[in-house]
Order: sequence, then structure tokens, then C-alpha cells
Amino acid sequence: MVETVLKVDGMMCGMCESHVNEVVRKTAQIKKVTSSHTKGETVILSEEPLDLNAIRKAIAETGYTVTDAESKPYEKKGFFSFLKK
Repeated sequence: MVETVLKVDGMMCGMCESHVNEVVRKTAQIKKVTSSHTKGETVILSEEPLDLNAIRKAIAETGYTVTDAESKPYEKKGFFSFLKK
């Protein structure tokens, strides 16, 4: 699994979050997407690395701007993950 965090400029409310989430779902094969207008970010979980240029372009077409993107391997954090060291 891969976690991709996009910094998105222009989101002002919950509807903005929904617009960005819908664009990401239509653009890429993903497992989960969540956006936060207060944090100004969208977090995407996917099986494979994403085509960030395609996602940037699709989000830009809806009026928002991706200012930064970072991908890293994702490890699911379980309830007892604090016990693992």
C-alpha cells in the first residue's frame, strides 16, 4: 500500500473536500481518499504508486491547486500498534 499526501490550495468547506475526493476517485485506482480543508490536504491510499501529474491536472481543472505531493509506503496502524517497538 502507498500513502500519498497532497497539499491542496483553495479548499474552503466540506463541499470543496467532496469535489477533490470525487476527482481523485475518477482519476486513479484508489482504496481510500480523505480531504481536509482546515489542513489543506488530501490523503490517498492506493495499492500502487499514483500518476501524480494526472491527479494534479485533474484537480487543477476543478479550480484547486496542488502545491506539494509526497508518497510513502503505508503501514496500517492497528489498535495495539503502540505495543510494537
